[in-house]
Amino acid sequence: MRTYSFLTLLLWSCMFHAIHMMPSEKRTNKHSRSERITGLSENDGKTLHRTKRGWMWNQFFLLEEYTGPDTQYVGKLHTDQDKGDGNLKYILTGDGAGSLFIIDENTGDIHAAKKLDREEKSLYVLRAKAIDRKTGRQVEPESEFIIKIHDINDNEPKFTKDMYTASIPEMAGVGTSVIQVTATDADDANYGNSAKVVYSILQGQPYFSVDPETGIIKTALPDMSRENREQYQVVIQAKDMGGQMGGLSGTTTVNITLTDVNDNPPRFPQSTYQFSSPESAPPGTPLGRIKANDPDVGENAEIEYSISNGDGSDMFDIVTDKDTQEGIITVKKHLDFENKMLYTLRVEATNTHPDPRFLQLGPFKDTALVKISVEDIDEPPVFSRPWYLIEVDEDAKEGSIIGQVVAQDPDITKNAIKYSVDRHTDLDRIFNIYSGNGSLFISKPLDREETPWHNITVIATEINNPKQTSQIPVFIRILDINDHAPEFAKYYETFVCENAKAGQLIQTVSAVDKDEPPRGHKFFFELVPEFALHPNFSIVDNKDNTAGIMTRRNGYSRSKMSTYLLPIIIFDNDYPIQSSTGTLTIRVCACDSRGNMQSCSAEALLLPAGLSTGALVAILLCIVILLLVVLFTALKRQRKKEPLIISKDDVRDNIVTYNDEGGGEEDTQAFDIGALRNPEAREESKMRRDVIPETVFQIRRTAPLWENIDVQDFIHRRLKENDSDPAAPPYDSLATYAYEGNDSIANSLSSLESLTTEGNQDYDYLSDWGPRFKKLADMYGGEDSDRD
Repeated sequence: MRTYSFLTLLLWSCMFHAIHMMPSEKRTNKHSRSERITGLSENDGKTLHRTKRGWMWNQFFLLEEYTGPDTQYVGKLHTDQDKGDGNLKYILTGDGAGSLFIIDENTGDIHAAKKLDREEKSLYVLRAKAIDRKTGRQVEPESEFIIKIHDINDNEPKFTKDMYTASIPEMAGVGTSVIQVTATDADDANYGNSAKVVYSILQGQPYFSVDPETGIIKTALPDMSRENREQYQVVIQAKDMGGQMGGLSGTTTVNITLTDVNDNPPRFPQSTYQFSSPESAPPGTPLGRIKANDPDVGENAEIEYSISNGDGSDMFDIVTDKDTQEGIITVKKHLDFENKMLYTLRVEATNTHPDPRFLQLGPFKDTALVKISVEDIDEPPVFSRPWYLIEVDEDAKEGSIIGQVVAQDPDITKNAIKYSVDRHTDLDRIFNIYSGNGSLFISKPLDREETPWHNITVIATEINNPKQTSQIPVFIRILDINDHAPEFAKYYETFVCENAKAGQLIQTVSAVDKDEPPRGHKFFFELVPEFALHPNFSIVDNKDNTAGIMTRRNGYSRSKMSTYLLPIIIFDNDYPIQSSTGTLTIRVCACDSRGNMQSCSAEALLLPAGLSTGALVAILLCIVILLLVVLFTALKRQRKKEPLIISKDDVRDNIVTYNDEGGGEEDTQAFDIGALRNPEAREESKMRRDVIPETVFQIRRTAPLWENIDVQDFIHRRLKENDSDPAAPPYDSLATYAYEGNDSIANSLSSLESLTTEGNQDYDYLSDWGPRFKKLADMYGGEDSDRD
């Protein structure tokens, strides 16, 4: 019995192995031929027959970026074992099965559940199985198939750079290559023309052109001159679909600069120049400058001046100033007015770097005529040199002699010379000179960093003839010493992220020094000794005059410490060594995952987490509106004028001024003036009715004043009462008591009473007061005429 069961198991194992060993390339849409397999049955020993079946499907393709309302149909899996009775169940596994691709387990129809992007994944490998629902056995072996995603034109060409920069020499020929631009398209280059890019030029014509296939930009016009235009901006378009209508495109900008070539010769602006020289001018004395113009730049504009011929070629010379490209005419030999009064020179200006390609444009040189006249003068003192250069250390002491100038009288008399400094060239009086021997000395401290050069003029004067003077330029160069400490090159805005890791570079610092050591600057950085082992940060000297600030721990918290101060010592390498301490302020900031700063404000931590920016703006807006309403109400109340005196019976003997015009002397409504004129009037204290008192005070009874006939004393008493009155108004008021006083020594100033005494007046004295009072004397002194 055991042997029989073993043979049966062996038979089924062989059959199962034969089914699963079928190669996947045998899949076809045709029926496979039948194969007969004989074996022993477990029950009746009958012969078993198995028919070899096959899968049925077509090639599966799918378009990317499908945007239809329904799922996209991919294809159908089918086996000839399926009789359509629903007994078979199709199962799909592999890439995207169940998420991207779903299968109808009854019919074998496959649909794409989501939009696919070929640029992300171009093909999917899946496996299919067909299972009998009743027995759970596979009626077909598991088979593998591929769904390929077909490309659509959904990506525009993109250039490798947003902006290109190129240069080309001016005067280049047509078709000269300038630069090549490249654009790429992410679409499938093997399917259609979606990735076929064609280049065209949108801006920059007619000066440049572009090859539509390679993207090489070339010149399109000949003889483009830099002197006329130097900069060009060219816009290039890359379009897919072979440049056809409907293709996607991208653009880039190319900035093209024309570089200079030596295509312009030098030219003098005038043909003749006039100069003069005193006969006593020493050799080397500059007489004047001439310049030939060259529109080129750089070395193409460098000019060399020379004297080609003329009767003064032995007496004068010309040198080229490399900085200004000017020709400086100088005296070569001593001049003598009695021997020759006028010299003629022909000066030639030549380019030093001619370009052989443009020699056919003409000679790259020009000439001009220079006439020099010699002046006859009584020769002043002559210095031993045409100019003096003196070098002095900036730490030289006051009174130190730094150099000497020497002059002598060229005449036979050999008069004695005295020296002085032209104070127009030394306004600060830093230098002085001994008048007897021409020794220059320092009068004030020097500072190279403030003024590295001093150009002064020394005057030599003959003592016997002060009109004979000579001047000489003295160039004083201040030599540097190391007297300044290095310091930070700028103020650094340094921050560290809260999520920073240990060993992370957060800032690179550099230093500057006002000194100029002969071997160049060399700086060293380190933390101050108190912070040599700083728990939060460290400094790394890069050995190139810079240093990096590194973190020493993981994570920082703004709530615990929002700012760190890191003192750094900076040394130089000159003698004596100078150092300074700079403090680096490091703020703790919130950053994103890429390390970009988002917020450094510590106040941001105090804001409620649930309060958005919009809510804060709304709250602030409400507060502003409320303040405006309160202000408007207050201003409106101030405009209301309440009468200060309600009743005519309330006499307070004061005047309240509202800038209103009164009624004149007859207006007695404001106060009772009779109380002032009659001091014996009995007074009756009354409560104020122009304001509402907060507390009812007891009515004050004042002492009767009718016995006091002195109004001045009456006024003082009333002022004292008002000062001590608790019910007095809390605003300024003016109490006016106009009283001239009794028995004034001036008597009455009125002229109403002069009628009785006019005849007794003698006005003759007015005639003695001069012409200014003549009119008045005629009016009052001409008594007889008035009577007539």
